[in-house]
Amino acid sequence: MKTILDKQQLYLTISRLAHQLVENNLHLNDVVFIGIQPRGVHVGAKLIEYIKQLHPNENLQYGKLDITFYRDDVRDELHVANKTEIPFSIENKKVILIDDVLYTGRTIRAALDAIQDFGRPKKVELCVLVNRRFNRELPIQPDYCGKAIDSIVSQKVKVEWDKEEVVLY
Repeated sequence: MKTILDKQQLYLTISRLAHQLVENNLHLNDVVFIGIQPRGVHVGAKLIEYIKQLHPNENLQYGKLDITFYRDDVRDELHVANKTEIPFSIENKKVILIDDVLYTGRTIRAALDAIQDFGRPKKVELCVLVNRRFNRELPIQPDYCGKAIDSIVSQKVKVEWDKEEVVLY
Protein backbone atom coordinates (compact mmCIF):
# COMPACT_ATOMS: atom_id res chain seq x y z
CA MET A 1 0.00 0.00 0.00
CA LYS A 2 1.30 3.43 -0.99
CA THR A 3 -0.32 6.80 -0.39
CA ILE A 4 -0.58 8.73 -3.65
CA LEU A 5 -2.31 11.80 -2.20
CA ASP A 6 -2.53 12.52 1.52
CA LYS A 7 -5.31 14.71 2.93
CA GLN A 8 -3.55 18.02 2.24
CA GLN A 9 -2.51 16.97 -1.28
CA LEU A 10 -6.03 15.66 -2.02
CA TYR A 11 -7.72 18.96 -1.20
CA LEU A 12 -5.00 20.98 -2.91
CA THR A 13 -5.54 18.86 -6.05
CA ILE A 14 -9.31 19.34 -5.93
CA SER A 15 -8.81 23.09 -5.44
CA ARG A 16 -6.45 23.22 -8.45
CA LEU A 17 -8.97 21.32 -10.59
CA ALA A 18 -11.71 23.76 -9.53
CA HIS A 19 -9.51 26.70 -10.53
CA GLN A 20 -8.77 25.09 -13.91
CA LEU A 21 -12.47 24.48 -14.53
CA VAL A 22 -13.32 28.10 -13.72
CA GLU A 23 -10.41 29.41 -15.78
CA ASN A 24 -11.47 27.43 -18.85
CA ASN A 25 -15.19 28.17 -18.42
CA LEU A 26 -15.68 31.86 -17.83
CA HIS A 27 -19.44 31.63 -18.34
CA LEU A 28 -20.59 28.90 -15.97
CA ASN A 29 -24.25 29.35 -16.95
CA ASP A 30 -23.44 27.41 -20.16
CA VAL A 31 -21.77 24.58 -18.21
CA VAL A 32 -23.26 21.62 -16.34
CA PHE A 33 -21.27 19.38 -14.04
CA ILE A 34 -22.17 15.70 -13.76
CA GLY A 35 -20.63 13.28 -11.28
CA ILE A 36 -20.58 9.64 -12.31
CA GLN A 37 -22.12 7.29 -9.73
CA PRO A 38 -20.96 5.96 -7.40
CA ARG A 39 -17.48 7.39 -6.77
CA GLY A 40 -17.38 10.35 -9.13
CA VAL A 41 -20.15 12.09 -7.21
CA HIS A 42 -17.85 12.53 -4.19
CA VAL A 43 -15.22 14.27 -6.32
CA GLY A 44 -17.94 16.28 -8.05
CA ALA A 45 -19.46 17.49 -4.78
CA LYS A 46 -16.05 18.65 -3.53
CA LEU A 47 -15.31 20.42 -6.83
CA ILE A 48 -18.67 22.20 -6.75
CA GLU A 49 -17.97 23.35 -3.16
CA TYR A 50 -14.69 24.95 -4.29
CA ILE A 51 -16.22 26.50 -7.41
CA LYS A 52 -19.03 28.01 -5.31
CA GLN A 53 -16.38 29.62 -3.10
CA LEU A 54 -14.74 31.11 -6.19
CA HIS A 55 -18.06 32.24 -7.71
CA PRO A 56 -20.63 32.54 -4.90
CA ASN A 57 -23.22 34.29 -7.10
CA GLU A 58 -23.20 31.68 -9.89
CA ASN A 59 -26.06 29.20 -10.13
CA LEU A 60 -24.07 26.00 -10.68
CA GLN A 61 -25.84 23.03 -12.21
CA TYR A 62 -24.60 19.76 -10.73
CA GLY A 63 -26.11 16.37 -11.41
CA LYS A 64 -25.43 12.71 -10.73
CA LEU A 65 -25.38 10.05 -13.42
CA ASP A 66 -25.85 6.31 -12.89
CA ILE A 67 -24.27 4.18 -15.61
CA THR A 68 -25.10 0.73 -14.24
CA PHE A 69 -27.25 -0.35 -17.20
CA TYR A 70 -24.94 1.17 -19.81
CA ARG A 71 -21.85 -0.83 -18.88
CA ASP A 72 -20.58 -3.37 -21.39
CA ASP A 73 -18.53 -5.50 -19.05
CA VAL A 74 -19.91 -8.80 -17.80
CA ARG A 75 -20.86 -8.97 -14.16
CA ASP A 76 -21.19 -12.09 -12.11
CA GLU A 77 -23.13 -10.55 -9.26
CA LEU A 78 -26.28 -8.46 -9.25
CA HIS A 79 -25.59 -4.74 -9.03
CA VAL A 80 -28.01 -2.32 -7.48
CA ALA A 81 -28.44 0.80 -9.54
CA ASN A 82 -27.66 4.20 -8.06
CA LYS A 83 -29.78 7.26 -8.57
CA THR A 84 -29.53 9.56 -11.57
CA GLU A 85 -30.33 13.16 -10.71
CA ILE A 86 -30.10 15.55 -13.65
CA PRO A 87 -32.82 18.15 -12.99
CA PHE A 88 -31.72 20.44 -15.82
CA SER A 89 -31.31 20.36 -19.57
CA ILE A 90 -27.96 19.46 -21.10
CA GLU A 91 -29.13 20.49 -24.56
CA ASN A 92 -26.47 22.73 -26.16
CA LYS A 93 -24.53 22.95 -22.87
CA LYS A 94 -20.95 22.04 -22.12
CA VAL A 95 -21.10 18.91 -19.97
CA ILE A 96 -18.19 18.21 -17.66
CA LEU A 97 -18.22 14.57 -16.56
CA ILE A 98 -16.48 13.99 -13.23
CA ASP A 99 -15.03 10.71 -11.96
CA ASP A 100 -12.50 9.64 -9.37
CA VAL A 101 -10.15 7.32 -11.30
CA LEU A 102 -9.76 6.89 -15.06
CA TYR A 103 -8.43 3.43 -15.84
CA THR A 104 -9.73 1.41 -18.82
CA GLY A 105 -12.12 4.10 -20.07
CA ARG A 106 -15.16 1.81 -19.99
CA THR A 107 -16.92 3.79 -17.27
CA ILE A 108 -16.57 6.97 -19.33
CA ARG A 109 -17.83 5.22 -22.47
CA ALA A 110 -20.90 4.10 -20.52
CA ALA A 111 -21.38 7.64 -19.20
CA LEU A 112 -21.20 9.04 -22.75
CA ASP A 113 -23.90 6.57 -23.80
CA ALA A 114 -26.07 7.36 -20.76
CA ILE A 115 -25.81 11.12 -21.16
CA GLN A 116 -27.33 10.90 -24.65
CA ASP A 117 -30.66 10.02 -23.03
CA PHE A 118 -30.77 13.56 -21.62
CA GLY A 119 -30.17 15.47 -24.84
CA ARG A 120 -27.39 16.56 -27.14
CA PRO A 121 -24.68 18.55 -25.39
CA LYS A 122 -22.64 21.15 -27.25
CA LYS A 123 -19.43 19.61 -25.88
CA VAL A 124 -18.41 16.98 -23.32
CA GLU A 125 -15.23 17.22 -21.25
CA LEU A 126 -13.80 14.83 -18.68
CA CYS A 127 -12.42 15.74 -15.26
CA VAL A 128 -10.79 13.01 -13.17
CA LEU A 129 -8.99 13.07 -9.86
CA VAL A 130 -6.54 10.30 -10.85
CA ASN A 131 -5.52 9.21 -14.34
CA ARG A 132 -4.03 5.72 -14.53
CA ARG A 133 -2.19 6.26 -17.78
CA PHE A 134 -1.60 2.66 -18.79
CA ASN A 135 -4.06 -0.14 -19.61
CA ARG A 136 -6.62 2.05 -21.34
CA GLU A 137 -8.95 -0.11 -23.43
CA LEU A 138 -10.66 2.78 -25.21
CA PRO A 139 -9.28 6.01 -26.72
CA ILE A 140 -10.41 8.22 -23.84
CA GLN A 141 -8.26 10.87 -22.17
CA PRO A 142 -9.13 13.44 -19.48
CA ASP A 143 -9.39 17.16 -20.19
CA TYR A 144 -8.69 17.87 -16.52
CA CYS A 145 -6.52 15.58 -14.40
CA GLY A 146 -5.60 15.95 -10.75
CA LYS A 147 -2.80 13.38 -10.67
CA ALA A 148 -1.44 11.09 -13.38
CA ILE A 149 0.14 7.84 -12.23
CA ASP A 150 1.75 4.81 -13.78
CA SER A 151 0.50 1.51 -12.40
CA ILE A 152 0.24 -2.12 -13.40
CA VAL A 153 -2.89 -4.22 -13.89
CA SER A 154 -2.60 -5.99 -10.53
CA GLN A 155 -2.62 -2.69 -8.65
CA LYS A 156 -5.72 -0.81 -7.54
CA VAL A 157 -6.18 2.91 -6.97
CA LYS A 158 -8.77 3.86 -4.39
CA VAL A 159 -9.95 7.24 -3.17
CA GLU A 160 -10.70 6.69 0.49
CA TRP A 161 -12.96 9.55 1.54
CA ASP A 162 -13.25 8.37 5.13
CA LYS A 163 -9.45 8.69 5.49
CA GLU A 164 -9.30 11.55 2.98
CA GLU A 165 -6.51 10.09 0.90
CA VAL A 166 -5.79 8.32 -2.39
CA VAL A 167 -4.04 4.97 -2.07
CA LEU A 168 -2.34 2.56 -4.46
CA TYR A 169 -2.78 -1.10 -3.46
